[in-house]
Order: sequence, then structure tokens, then C-alpha cells
Amino acid sequence: MSLRFGTDGVRGRALSELTTEYVTALAAAARSVLGDGPWLIGHDPRASSPALAAACALGLGHTVELGMVPTPAVAYLSARRGLPAAMITASHNPWHDNGVKFFAPGGTKLVDDVQDAIERALGRVQAPPATTAIPDGEAADEYVDHVVAGAASLAGMRIVIDCAHGAMSDVATRVFEQLGADLTVINASPDGTNINAGCGATDPAGLCTAVLAHGAALGLAFDGDGDRVIAVDERGVIVDGDRLLALAALRLRSNGQLHDDTVVVTVMSNIGFHRAMRDAGIRVITTPVGDRYVLEALEAGGFSIGGEQSGHVIYRDLATTGDGLLAGLQLAEHLATTNGPLSSLAGDVMRTYPQVLVNVRVADRHPNVADELAAEIADAEATLHGEGRVLLRPSGTEPLIRVMVEASTADVAQRTAEGLADIVRSRYS
Repeated sequence: MSLRFGTDGVRGRALSELTTEYVTALAAAARSVLGDGPWLIGHDPRASSPALAAACALGLGHTVELGMVPTPAVAYLSARRGLPAAMITASHNPWHDNGVKFFAPGGTKLVDDVQDAIERALGRVQAPPATTAIPDGEAADEYVDHVVAGAASLAGMRIVIDCAHGAMSDVATRVFEQLGADLTVINASPDGTNINAGCGATDPAGLCTAVLAHGAALGLAFDGDGDRVIAVDERGVIVDGDRLLALAALRLRSNGQLHDDTVVVTVMSNIGFHRAMRDAGIRVITTPVGDRYVLEALEAGGFSIGGEQSGHVIYRDLATTGDGLLAGLQLAEHLATTNGPLSSLAGDVMRTYPQVLVNVRVADRHPNVADELAAEIADAEATLHGEGRVLLRPSGTEPLIRVMVEASTADVAQRTAEGLADIVRSRYS
């Protein structure tokens, strides 16, 4: 029972750390906190997912089995039906990892207090004596219909999508085909072990090549469970989450749909994003890393748009969580109405300051590392002379301390990051 909630659910090595027994106990704890359900259960195409989904069902008792669907589909159906839900996935992690994400009734991520209550109940409550599982073979169709119904035609637009051999492999293809795109699909043949392997949002190099080869106007790369997206412009250049969010915020404001002229991002967003929004007169609210914190801030303020540099883009008025397919469609519609090209739109929207991230492996997690090294961080920031920033934080899923530095040049960022990483190693390794 050593695994605990991280940045986004519980994750670990499938069937060794994240065992079937653990998942059953975790599900029973979630049931004791969030109610008897019935619960919706979906899973991604990892080899371990069916077994872990079955173990999760044992702990939940009364379940509706959605099958292999993306995380945004589970969240949508949870919201539509007002039911709690579980998703078996490790998102962008390699195939040998897996995890569990929970949604409260209404399709929202769990707040810290609820996660804490589940952790306290873990191992103290029993799984229900009997289970009832109802298969729902129409879940994917329902999600596809929902997405298509809210989207504009993409007739004639040449698009390449990279499905990461993940949960978007079927539904994303169907959506873009129904909307009339001139579509090329890559990495959409999941076999249980190829999810995220050299493809998708975490490795879009193949998508860059495919966009150029097919003369496409747009490329979209999803991650394994489909809640994030990274774009590629017509020149084969990557457009990350910061630029997608900047474009979305400006578009919403021009349409009178950016509530309170505010966008929500995490501490990982580039300083260039903050300066671009400041110059545009858009307020930026910053949260800890994790899309659930972005969602909490969006909900608290009634704001319209938020997300992460990694590709979580959350349209609060359209969805209860990050949805890579929805965000990709919004971008495609933007291109269709402005006649692009994406390289000009994304290139002009902000300047990206060079960013260096060094991961330092440590023996134990150090949640207060930023406070403990406050003096060293201040010294490093002083050397940047206001043209950059420093961020030290513990990983939410691994025994790592992440050292991130942005600066006016790549050399300064690298030198500063390595210096701080050396301090971390000497103190904690």
C-alpha cells in the first residue's frame, strides 16, 4: 500500500508495484468516499489495463464497463450521467507502467481533501461482497457524437494525427473523418506494448516528418490516454501547450468568450507566455503542476481557458477536464477561420525563452525543496537580471527533483540549471 496519489492519480509499475490487489483496495477506498455509484470504468490499451480494470471493478462493486476509451470520454460520460468514474491509464508513461485516475460525479478531478480521504481509507475498508458489471459498448460512439456535434466542418483541410498507439486511436480518426478532413493517421495500432513508444505528444518527431511528407496544414499528437495534445505547423515545427493556450486565449477574447480576460496555467509555463499575455492585457493565474489544479482555479473563478505547457488544454465551458481531441479541433477551426498558416499564428503569439530542465534522482521525496533551497534559488535568479526564472520542485510521480531554468540564452539557462542541480545532488543524493 506504499503508492499514493501523485500529480494525476496513482501510478506505478503495472502488476508489480501497481498490483491487482492494490487497485482493488484503492477502488474500495474510493467507493467508501465517493459513494456506491454505479461507477463508470474505462481503460487505455496497455497490456495490463484489462486485468487492472477488472481488479478496480471488484473494489467498486457496481460498475458500467466502458471498454477502451480515452480519458476525456470517461470524464464526459461521468459529467453527462452524474456518476463517479475510474480510468485505468498511466497517460504518457511507458507501456509497463499503469495507473488509476478517479473522477467525482460530474466528471471533475478529485481535490486534495478527497484524495486524502481515500488514502486514509486505503486498506481499512473492504471490497463489496458482490459485483455487478454492465457492459456499455456505445460509450465511444456517444463521445464521438458529442465531439462532432460541437465542431465545425474541416472539409479539405489536410491534417495528420498521431494517436500514440493509445486510447485515441479509434475515436480521433472517426471524428476527423466525419468532419471531412483530408486525414492521414499514424501510430494508431495499439498492441499493448507500443503505447507512447517513440510517438505521440511526448515524442512528436515522427509527426513533424509526416506533416512535411504529406504537405499538411496541421499535425496533432495525442498522448496515451488522450487528455493532452501537441501541434505541429506546416513547416514541421512543434507548437507546444503554451502557444496553444496563448492562441486560444486571444481567440476567445476576440469572440467575447474569455471570462474576466483571464487564463490559468501552471508554474511550468514559459516566462515568454506570461509576458505575451501581459502585453495583450490578459491576466494570468498560476497554479502548481497538474491539470487538476488548473481545473480547480478555472472552476473557482469561472474562467474559460487554462492548461499546461505539456499539452493539457482545458476549455472549461466545453469540458470538465483536459481533452486533446477537443483542443486539437479548436485549433483546426481557428486555422480554418483565419486561413493560417499555423507557423505565422503560433510564431507571432509569443517569444519562447530558452528553458532547461534537469531531473535529479534522489533517495526520498522532498516536498519542501523550494523552501529548503530558497537562498540558493534566490542567488541563481539574481544572476539572470530579470531575464528569466528558476523553479525547483519535486516530481509528483517519481523520486526526482526537477530543476528548471529559463534565461535569455540557452547557455545561461544550461549553466544555471547545472549549477543548481549540483547543489541538489550534494544535498539530497
